[in-house]
Amino acid sequence: MPISFTQVTSLWKDDKRRWVKPSTYAEYVQVVNRHIIPFFSETALRSITDDRVQLFADSLISKGLNVNTARDIVMVLKMILRFGAKLGFPAHTDFRVRFPAGTDRKKDLSVLSSNEQKVLLRYLQEHFSFRNLGILICLHTGLRIGEICGLQWKDLDTVSGVIHITKTVQRIWLSDGEEKINQLSVHCPKTLSSERDIPMSSALLKIVRPLRKVTNADFYVVSNGTEPLEPRYYRDYFKKLQDQLGLRHFRFHALRHSFATKCIESKCDYKTVSVILGHASISTTMDLYVHPGYEEKKKVIEKMTRALA
Repeated sequence: MPISFTQVTSLWKDDKRRWVKPSTYAEYVQVVNRHIIPFFSETALRSITDDRVQLFADSLISKGLNVNTARDIVMVLKMILRFGAKLGFPAHTDFRVRFPAGTDRKKDLSVLSSNEQKVLLRYLQEHFSFRNLGILICLHTGLRIGEICGLQWKDLDTVSGVIHITKTVQRIWLSDGEEKINQLSVHCPKTLSSERDIPMSSALLKIVRPLRKVTNADFYVVSNGTEPLEPRYYRDYFKKLQDQLGLRHFRFHALRHSFATKCIESKCDYKTVSVILGHASISTTMDLYVHPGYEEKKKVIEKMTRALA
């Protein structure tokens, strides 16, 4: 009897688990169980043709998933089929999938206005709490929420004025057959570029230095305890703070976007901004934050016109 796709997928998951972080493995399992297995079920490997994969991709789009997400899911499918072929099972691995054009427009990044940032900064500076301090640090450094939750006092080097980013906090959910995992995980960032040192501004250092002297080096900054604060609870706190201050609702990640946008608007070097943000490539920073405005585009047109005269 030909080996089924489900059987190969089970072997692939066992192998993948050995080489990737638990959080990455959980993401793979979620994609497989939610999207891939329901479509292919007990399909034999040799029956997975170009047309069948195209139907799968079309079904993902029809569910309302954006093109980039659909591409990522199809990439996981390719990984499984290539793994099967590597084991000697007949599998078609070089298929090409077409996705609809013009359906994956970039969403506008949520960024705090200058007034919103002033209101938030003033409150954070006048009402000290460790949770408020975490938000303040994010505004000054562009840290991700998992990174600020994973920050310990020993990571704040007030002698050299540097914050060492070496870990992140994330809740791992996994439901795969009889295996069920629901745990808060503190682990190293997914990419090497996310492990980085960020200089503290003089204003931030002035706030942190006296606190560093009286806090336990092994305590987490935001919780000021032995256990980190879970990111979802921090998001809830941030939402309530916005309500309290009469601010519009924006995601916690908007603090990171606001930091990056201010850096770019201040004519900071793109490569340096990329390193501070922990992006794997400067192209990520460029795609997200570097967008010439009307005046810049007008200058280019005028310069070109003068060159033609």
